[in-house]
Amino acid sequence: MELTTAWIAMRTIAILQGLYFVITGIWPLLSISTFQAVTGPKTDLWLVKTVGLLVTVVGFVILLAGIHGSVTFEIFILAVGSASALAAVDVNYSLNRTISRIYLLDAVAEFALILLWIRAWFSV
Repeated sequence: MELTTAWIAMRTIAILQGLYFVITGIWPLLSISTFQAVTGPKTDLWLVKTVGLLVTVVGFVILLAGIHGSVTFEIFILAVGSASALAAVDVNYSLNRTISRIYLLDAVAEFALILLWIRAWFSV
């Protein structure tokens, strides 16, 4: 595959999103107390840790695709789809005050990733 500017951008975005997901996903697994200090108290810690594990796995797959230069349509869908799902949860549940407003910062990051992916993918 020719290394065009768009392909280099997609690899870079994959690496950035992968790192972001791995770091944010593993955080509640390593220190639930600091995670809750920032994001607010949680009642179902098993669910927080389950979501953390899933986000970590998704992030690791996206990260590896970026590192190995294998950003396929399926990786694009995984990256945009997972960022979209997390952004929707962040916005919906923080605006109705189910979760802390701090999650709106994550939504901004997720929307930025979505826009970067769409711009890079459709410039190939």
